[in-house]
Amino acid sequence: MGANDPAMNSDPAGSRPPARRQSLFHSVKFFVFCHSLLQLAQLLVSGYMKSSISTIERRYGLSSQKSGILASFNEVGNTILIVFVSFFGSRVHRPRFIGGGALLACMASLLMAMPHFLSGQYEYTDRISMSSPNSSGLCQSDSTFTTSSTNQSCSKEESPAQQVVYPLLLLGQLLLGIGAVPIQPFGISYIDDYASKKNSPLYLGILLAVTSIGPAFGFITGSFMLRFYVDFDKLSKDQIHLNHKDLRWVGAWWLGFLVASCLLFLAALPYLFFPRNMPKEDDADDDESKLDSKQQQKNPLKELTLLQFLKSFPRIALRTLRGNIFLLVVLAQVNLAALLAGLATFMAKFIERQFNQTVSFSTMMIGGVCIPLAVLGTVLGGALMRRLNLSVSSAGKLCTVAILLGLLCATPLLLIGCPTQKVAGVFPQSTDGLSCSMSCQCPKEAFNPVCGSDGVEFRSPCHAGCTAMEIDSKNKTSNYTGCRCVGGLGVASPGTCGSGCSHLLLPFMVLIGLTAFIASFSQTPSYMMILRTVPAEDKSFAVGVQYMLFRVLAFMPGPVLYGSVIDTTCLLWGKKCGKQTSCLYYNLDLFRHRFLGLQAVFVFGGMMCFLLTVVVLRRRNLGQESEPGCKGGYELVSGEKTPGNSTSRETKLTGVKT
Repeated sequence: MGANDPAMNSDPAGSRPPARRQSLFHSVKFFVFCHSLLQLAQLLVSGYMKSSISTIERRYGLSSQKSGILASFNEVGNTILIVFVSFFGSRVHRPRFIGGGALLACMASLLMAMPHFLSGQYEYTDRISMSSPNSSGLCQSDSTFTTSSTNQSCSKEESPAQQVVYPLLLLGQLLLGIGAVPIQPFGISYIDDYASKKNSPLYLGILLAVTSIGPAFGFITGSFMLRFYVDFDKLSKDQIHLNHKDLRWVGAWWLGFLVASCLLFLAALPYLFFPRNMPKEDDADDDESKLDSKQQQKNPLKELTLLQFLKSFPRIALRTLRGNIFLLVVLAQVNLAALLAGLATFMAKFIERQFNQTVSFSTMMIGGVCIPLAVLGTVLGGALMRRLNLSVSSAGKLCTVAILLGLLCATPLLLIGCPTQKVAGVFPQSTDGLSCSMSCQCPKEAFNPVCGSDGVEFRSPCHAGCTAMEIDSKNKTSNYTGCRCVGGLGVASPGTCGSGCSHLLLPFMVLIGLTAFIASFSQTPSYMMILRTVPAEDKSFAVGVQYMLFRVLAFMPGPVLYGSVIDTTCLLWGKKCGKQTSCLYYNLDLFRHRFLGLQAVFVFGGMMCFLLTVVVLRRRNLGQESEPGCKGGYELVSGEKTPGNSTSRETKLTGVKT
């Protein structure tokens, strides 16, 4: 009988809940943990792509415009499919959809690395090989030796494997965007449905923090990976003759995609085991009313078919866009999103060119300085809004002041930069510096920069008229001698002369970091303004429309616009096999003025939109005061008490539950 007691004690139904609680996959906390890791891995890929974009550009001879198209192409699939997320909602097995999206992103990341294994070794012009003196790139009257090697190199460039590189990268970006579609929306809604009222803001705050720091991890990973030579897996250490400071250096851009794909695969596995419906966390009595209100909002959607939903979506979107405050705030955010898209894609390239820094160091500046300061500003902006108990109108003022201060901090950046180095035959544009090397019969595609002892840079030792070179103890070229185009000693050293103002990098980074910190104070208040100026039944649609406008008006065209502007400042385009490749030299003054000037335009546009929201809100509040009997939806969001409202309905931004 005593032996039967344990069995009898284990049979009752009361023992089931403890067994259920023991399962990690029935815990919201474990789901939050898994989802944080997944979002970190997914955003790491996105950030890593932007950190490697200039390296991919140099490796495959892309223009900045093509790089911009590549950077923004993941928004194409995301934009097309994001509408369906609003329809499906909780009708599907959300964890499995999230896991499927993560596995698709994993495959896309592998696809992004594939061009490295299909395109062979990186061939740069004037590649030095100590076994063959004719490949040194020196001034020689007889250049017939280059014909066979050039033809062989061009045959590699025209191979089918090389031609498919850019389409393959575009396909990878497209699939990466499609895979990311269900991850954040389904994850947030799943947590909000089954988390307690008290814990839900904490969980969503954790996800927001991870969303903010994910790209920073991507940039930091890129900085580490780009220190390795692109073909370190194909060449021995002795066969690598370039260093990080060489303008022809290409880092191992593909390595980070392999690492990210492994992380995505591991992060996707737990989602195959989470249930479709999870037990709700224990909480206070008002949890049930909250859940009931949610179900009431979801029921009308469940009655719609997909076709009916697609037909109703444009109508609801247009109704939402008719709201003046919603439209102005979204337009302000679109301006700032376009600014962010350009910065994330090309700021590392800007630092590299302006201040003569390596690609890995420039990438570290973005991931280690700018993004963390922007995250800190976002958090403090939300804390300040809560501390001051701001209304919608006051939030608009906070956004306006933050953007104005950011604009004032960014203005001096136009003056902090480096002049374009003097390059013979390139800048200033003149043929006088190349007449001395006419007899050298230098290849038009030659690019192996050397710095003359007179401070003038040349495209190659051949263009400098150098006839000999000195070798150091490590069997590497230390100097070129007998350079007939170089004044004074007639000696040139390998590498670029540089812009000579790297000391200005510190004040530049201080100002750009301060600008990012101050401007990001507007992020949280602007989101809260949207949530409090649309009807409750349209909030989910409003957020969907908001993100669609972000992608269509900012994230998709932003990098392309910045890339096109950067291309207009190019002084000398590279040539390979008779085709134009990436830019070799930029006019640094034009680069700085146009790149930062475009940012100033977007910041000013965002500030004007926020200022207009303050004006509109002020007029509406004055109108409500003149008509005390008027009951409009706005009296609930303005933070003002009116005779038609009870004090319990007064809504402040601090009352928002995420």
